[in-house]
Amino acid sequence: MRPAPYPFAAIVGQQQMKLALLLAAVDWRLGVLLRGDKGSGKTTTARALAALLLSPAPFINLPIGATEDRLLGGLHLERALQGDPILKPGLLSQAHGGVLYVDEINLLPAHLGDALLDAAASGIHTIEREGLSASHPAEFVLLGSMNPEEGTLRPQLLDRFALSVDISAPTDPLTRQQVVEQRLTYERNPQAFAQNWSAEQSHLQSQITTARRTLPTILCPPEILALITQTIAAQNIRSLRADLATVRAAIALAALTASPEVTPEHVETVLPLVLAHRTRTPNRTPPPQQPPTPPPPPQSEKDSPTQEAIDRIFTPHQVEAPTLRLTQPAQPPQTTGPVTSTRATPTPTELDLRTTLTHALRETGTPTPRLSDLHEKIRTPRPGTRFLLVIDSSGSHAAQERMRLVKGAVTALLTRSFQRNDEAAIILFRGTAAQILLEPTQTLADAIAALEYLPTGGRTPLAHALTLAQTLITPTTLLILLTDGRANVPINNGDPWQEALAAAHHITCPTLIIDTEPPQNATGQTRTLAESINARYITLEDLPTLETLTLSHSQRS
Repeated sequence: MRPAPYPFAAIVGQQQMKLALLLAAVDWRLGVLLRGDKGSGKTTTARALAALLLSPAPFINLPIGATEDRLLGGLHLERALQGDPILKPGLLSQAHGGVLYVDEINLLPAHLGDALLDAAASGIHTIEREGLSASHPAEFVLLGSMNPEEGTLRPQLLDRFALSVDISAPTDPLTRQQVVEQRLTYERNPQAFAQNWSAEQSHLQSQITTARRTLPTILCPPEILALITQTIAAQNIRSLRADLATVRAAIALAALTASPEVTPEHVETVLPLVLAHRTRTPNRTPPPQQPPTPPPPPQSEKDSPTQEAIDRIFTPHQVEAPTLRLTQPAQPPQTTGPVTSTRATPTPTELDLRTTLTHALRETGTPTPRLSDLHEKIRTPRPGTRFLLVIDSSGSHAAQERMRLVKGAVTALLTRSFQRNDEAAIILFRGTAAQILLEPTQTLADAIAALEYLPTGGRTPLAHALTLAQTLITPTTLLILLTDGRANVPINNGDPWQEALAAAHHITCPTLIIDTEPPQNATGQTRTLAESINARYITLEDLPTLETLTLSHSQRS
């Protein structure tokens, strides 16, 4: 006998998360993305939501290793061998009327994520396999969760989620104690614990049921719609999905609170959930604290007060650069990418039924396959490389207009190396802090445009830049650091250079460090940084002399 699920009403705190999930329970089109650290209650709350829906509401937990056929559906093997081929529904169909939960959705293969979100938006899933076609209802609450430290979600997929909540475990000791005590009580006797919360659970279920019934009758006055569109436009958000999500979420909240129409208060309540993942917040770590009396910088043109106070924008200078190649670590065969071909084998890892039956019919005239007829699917899921560019844009690069060469070098590296399925992200560091100038994108033109207009000036917060870079590293990341190595802004009031070295040692991906310091004024610090973490080191002047640069994970092992 399975234990009773943890009651939704017993979740301590996490008001924004609970609100987002209740809105999704009222209107299944409001998919929710939960972003937060491990152990913050994402999965527990997702399971608890399914228990609030009309019984029996399925809770489908999509495993990361799920195949395309498992998720979308495929040919029924036994029926096909009996001469009666039919399509077998996948998890999308099984989730109808309940909750489909995808943990670590940022690690889900791109083609599966696209199909998943298409079905979640339309409420209907169509399977087309082996010349057969079938449609199934797929109205489910889509919940995705992710730990930002393990990589980001593609912007195209991120926008498809109506709502998003950033979650963290409580830091207040009393709240943490309450969470732990309630969890221990539940584990000792789940049935008794659920019974103690049955009244609150029944109340929530009644609210959801009533809200679903009245949802079509809720009005959204024209002045409220105007307020929504003006607010979204003011945030410089181009996607109309944001406006639609706000309207739907506000209507769901009005239904949940038994209001006949949407009010400005409803809009104000749901806007943070709609905007959380659509407005870019550059700093993912707190900005470094300046020491009360920082040591004076070296007295030179590049660090003079006048030079630091001026922000300048340099147009790129054309630079020749090599093609970058990242060799991936050895991995077991993957079965989650698109099928590109088949091959005959007596021991198929993943059987391609259509090719097998076709071969059997052609060779023997019957659909009964022999070992020699068996064919397996071949998948080629080449994970794209993430080019993570960490660019020193401090005032020292204004001297001799070195920033023109830096921009030109980065542009050339990307143009020569960027391939289909690759993505680029840019971290800029100058002044007192680093910032994410460009979130990961698969649009090369966006990266080139971001480079052209980035400003130059200020000091060199290298330690903060390397700390921030850790939040964007994935298993296929190639980090490219362009700096002169003259770190002079600490994070914790310590030595800026030692903090930069310490932060660099936490970088776990292949790293290329390009020394941008003019040769005539070289201090050797950038080379020291590269040697200390076993990174590939070249100078800005070396780039035109190289045709190809290959980096591998073994360099950082």
